[in-house]
Amino acid sequence: MVIAVIAILAALLLPALGSSKAKAEALTCANNLKQLTLAWQLYADDNESLVVNNHGVPETLARRQTWANNVQDWVDGDDNTNRVYLTDSKLGPYANRATLIYKCPSDREPALNGQRIRTMAMNAQVGNPGELTNRFNPDYLQFFKSGEIPNPSGIFVFLDEHCDTLNDGFFVNRLDEPAWGNLPGSYHNGAGNLAFADGHMESHRWVVAQTVQPPHKNVVRGNKIPATPGTDFDWLKARTSFRKP
Repeated sequence: MVIAVIAILAALLLPALGSSKAKAEALTCANNLKQLTLAWQLYADDNESLVVNNHGVPETLARRQTWANNVQDWVDGDDNTNRVYLTDSKLGPYANRATLIYKCPSDREPALNGQRIRTMAMNAQVGNPGELTNRFNPDYLQFFKSGEIPNPSGIFVFLDEHCDTLNDGFFVNRLDEPAWGNLPGSYHNGAGNLAFADGHMESHRWVVAQTVQPPHKNVVRGNKIPATPGTDFDWLKARTSFRKP
């Protein structure tokens, strides 16, 4: 009888404990993004409003001169686990060389050589994309300086990216093609966290089932996930950039 009562109590308590843990992780993720955004703002303040570089895969690997200097994979690459790529990045000194702030605690999918060190990615239209300038969205504004963003509360800088598409720190989709090349994270009960150029945070719940994907760990770079209907894609697009006049 006593064992049965304990079992019933445990069954009642476990969902509540799980919910509390999920909320705590979502808050930690949001706080990590807030700290990254503060570092991003401090960098701009120290560099005549130029915001930190935001490079893609080839230039990140060749130069290591971007906001996060690692390119992650699902195998055993050193970039998956070596925190020096974060501490010595362009943003590292402005983030007090902290490394945990690049990771959402709800992102637990390991590579072959262990837990990957970064979940966060930066809006591809923000920062100097180097050799990728005008490659993906030439008809949309690229923000090289913080003062060039006409509506800082309406343009996101960082978000947690889905582990399947996360490699570099360059979160990019072709804005006039409704398909996910890079998929936003949905780690928080179907929602993702975003940090905006004015420093405020938002948690946004995705409404299209195709946006909320479980980890597959076998996504080939260049493959795209249909964004149909376009509700989620259009929501993020409106907060990514503005079409050039």
